[in-house]
Amino acid sequence: MAGKILIIDDDEKIRQLIAIYLDNEGLETTQAADARKGLAILEKDEVDLIILDVMMPDMDGIETCLQIRENLNMPIIMVSAKSEDLDKIQGLASGADDYIAKPFNPLELVVRVKAQLRRYKKYNKAADEKANPLEIGDLHLDAATRQVWVDEREVRLTPKEFDILELLLRNKGLVLSTSQIYEAVWRENFFRSNNTVMVHITKIREKIEADPKSPLYIKTIWGVGYKI
Repeated sequence: MAGKILIIDDDEKIRQLIAIYLDNEGLETTQAADARKGLAILEKDEVDLIILDVMMPDMDGIETCLQIRENLNMPIIMVSAKSEDLDKIQGLASGADDYIAKPFNPLELVVRVKAQLRRYKKYNKAADEKANPLEIGDLHLDAATRQVWVDEREVRLTPKEFDILELLLRNKGLVLSTSQIYEAVWRENFFRSNNTVMVHITKIREKIEADPKSPLYIKTIWGVGYKI
């Protein structure tokens, strides 16, 4: 699992210990001896996760976390000698994703780092997919804003119509059966006598096709399903 980890801690021995364990897992680490140096690194480098000590001179971890959260959303794991519930609540409330008390087991920290990285990368991948507009010819669909345009004219679709069109565009060139479309959009089992998908496809065509009876975008594959 690739990832760049920033370790912000005023204790050099702890920084080195964390770095050794993470480096052994194939993760890239960089270190900062105080909050201001850590913030300076974040201004010029991309980081996937931050391990942040709470008790530091000049600027503590809580204030540092609040400053980071003004612009950045990567996971932050707080490390602190304070182990009371109130301290953990304060750390998490400032924007941290996890909190581990000193002294800690380095292997446990590694497990927590990997778990946070998995969630972060999975979320970002999904967010990136939604951010990328889908298009074919003059048909454009923006999943982030849930808007559709045909030849620069905005088309108003119902939520289910939009979901069907997005599903077909994301699977462009593939034939999706009526049952596949129904179960993906309605998230319930499909019944053979159900003509809901056909009705919705007809309505979508009326809105996006110049000639719904001779569709340019949504093709019917008789006996199989639909495709774009």
